[in-house]
Amino acid sequence: MKLGAGWPLQPLVKVVEILDARRVPVKASDRAALGGTVPYYGATGQAGTIDRAIYNEPLVLLGEDGAPFFDPTKPKAFLIDGPAWVNNHAHVLRPLPHLDRRFLKHYLDAFDYRGFANGTTRLKLTQAAMRRIPVPMPPATEQRRIVEILEVHLSHLDAASMDLARARARLDSLIEAALRCHFKSDTATRPLADVLEMPLANGRSVPSRDDGFPVLRLTALKEGGVDLAERKGGAWERADAMRFLVRRGDFLIARGNGSLRLVGKGSLVRSEPDEVAFPDTVIRARPRPVDLSPEFLDLVWNARATRDQIERVARTSAGIYKVNQGQLGAIQLPVPAPSEQRSIIAAMDRLRDHRQGTLEAIDVAAQRNRGLRRAVLAAAFDGKLTGRHTDEEVIEELAGA
Repeated sequence: MKLGAGWPLQPLVKVVEILDARRVPVKASDRAALGGTVPYYGATGQAGTIDRAIYNEPLVLLGEDGAPFFDPTKPKAFLIDGPAWVNNHAHVLRPLPHLDRRFLKHYLDAFDYRGFANGTTRLKLTQAAMRRIPVPMPPATEQRRIVEILEVHLSHLDAASMDLARARARLDSLIEAALRCHFKSDTATRPLADVLEMPLANGRSVPSRDDGFPVLRLTALKEGGVDLAERKGGAWERADAMRFLVRRGDFLIARGNGSLRLVGKGSLVRSEPDEVAFPDTVIRARPRPVDLSPEFLDLVWNARATRDQIERVARTSAGIYKVNQGQLGAIQLPVPAPSEQRSIIAAMDRLRDHRQGTLEAIDVAAQRNRGLRRAVLAAAFDGKLTGRHTDEEVIEELAGA
């Protein structure tokens, strides 16, 4: 990111007071016991609430570890006002009077953290590295002018992002509505356990071993079907794994997840796999095709009516939502005649193809929005935003660079 010509640069430590020494981390379970409504902040923003404050003034927070430092489209800094508690995953900054805190927040979002944030599995911006960050210091009036123009452009981009999110949600709602239209009021329902070729089965937990017999990862469960490449070697032999092998038509269900909307999600094995087992984080359902087509199970399992049942019976422990075989086996599913199942699958496949094309168009628009956001921030701190119509040409040029 280029900086405006003629603007003096100062290391961050020279233009803010660093208030990290007052931070205190508190476990989620302890916060829940304390109660309270005071915002509790971490690396990426508010992470909950607590019963009292340790800060009570306008400040800037900057992620210390776990922030998306190398993603130029995501924020790394946050403004806070009033009572707040901050844990040790965010730096706490009080800008000096000659530095507009909104200017600092936007600059820290746009800054290139290469050479400052480091780490292999989790990026960390140490205080020593943060203190070295060069901050441009145009006059205070120029800072405010830049912020005002910048926030107008960003508000337009935010509105466009919300429109894209609403379009995506409407697509999902249309798919749900179309599926409901295919079922008659007298369509028979049956519990999942009644339409299986064999009882539901949990996978087995095995330690990793690079040269061991392969076992799928939980991340193999994708919306479009099980990704058979998402696997690891397990510390077991083929003979031990035989009863856990998956085959085409198996439906794999997530036993647990930290999010209620994801627990119990299912994914279909759509192609004939090589020999690979399913893990203990998964429950296998093998439908009896004469009663329930695997493709039809895939269609209705993640539908809202089924999700409502799953979410009602899921139980939480240590922040993880879980379901078991008994709960899943009792889930009621619509089971029309096999010929009707085939007809519904064909109709919904056509609709899903159209949906996929629209989603791809939305993704292209979202990618362009992210590019424009990067360009707006770059133009702002290169001193190129004027508030006139020529800004659009500058932003387009930077977005295409």
